[in-house]
Amino acid sequence: MPPATFSEQLHFQAPLCPDNLFGHLIATAVPGVEEWRNGVYRRSLRLPCGFGIASLRPFPDHVECTLQLSDSRDSASALDLCRFLLDLDADPLAIDAALSADPLLAPLVSVAPGRRVPRTVDGAEFAIRAVLGQQVSTKAARTHAARLVAAFGTPVGDLYLFPLSFDPAALAMPESRRRTMAALLDALESGLDLSPGADRAVAREWLSSLPGFGPWTVESILMRSLGDPDAFLPTDLGIRLAAEALGLPSTPAALVRRSEAWRPWRAYAVQHLWATGDHEVNRIPA
Repeated sequence: MPPATFSEQLHFQAPLCPDNLFGHLIATAVPGVEEWRNGVYRRSLRLPCGFGIASLRPFPDHVECTLQLSDSRDSASALDLCRFLLDLDADPLAIDAALSADPLLAPLVSVAPGRRVPRTVDGAEFAIRAVLGQQVSTKAARTHAARLVAAFGTPVGDLYLFPLSFDPAALAMPESRRRTMAALLDALESGLDLSPGADRAVAREWLSSLPGFGPWTVESILMRSLGDPDAFLPTDLGIRLAAEALGLPSTPAALVRRSEAWRPWRAYAVQHLWATGDHEVNRIPA
């Protein structure tokens, strides 16, 4: 496979809570594209000059990153994607201080300071996966994605690049969701930019105009693909259950009003609220 292989330590401002960060990536990993093996998270990368595989192992003071690249000119881009994926450039002290000002969130922050938002290395890929995961379980979403990769993925060493172009008619899902997928693929082809540096307001407006794209899907994409630190998911069942258990408002409208105090860090509040549930996304496998 690739002619260029090298390792680098990815440093970050402490603290960093790895549990939900790697736990989320592992629990939602698409077979063939991502894997967790011997304490290392691996995944394929689509890069400006070629492709590659990133291997990421968490340590208390850094993340060890090993890259296999088809073109060494992609080294800086690959490292930037890995840092974005793990949200390593966040300022946890500022974020935790802001969220701790809410007495109902403060205990969550004190238990797990430094939570990051698990993101993605490919905004278009995540958007497609978000549509695949609409109204189904995490396991079912992985199954849909794995079938798509098996049918249309491009081999990269022992992994595959997630396909960004395919016929939605081939998907085993309701016709309404196939129409949603077709609309997304058309938008991506027409210039919808879901990269980290894209205009978030433009992306939110474009996504919201697509059929089948409700607030949950739009905000998930803004949070994971574009790195919006204030993206919020008040309709998410896990968020509503957590809010109710904590004594926060649990109806979406009331929760949005209460969340104004958490701005501009609501995406991090989402991570703390999700972490109150017993779900595999909240822990790294033993």
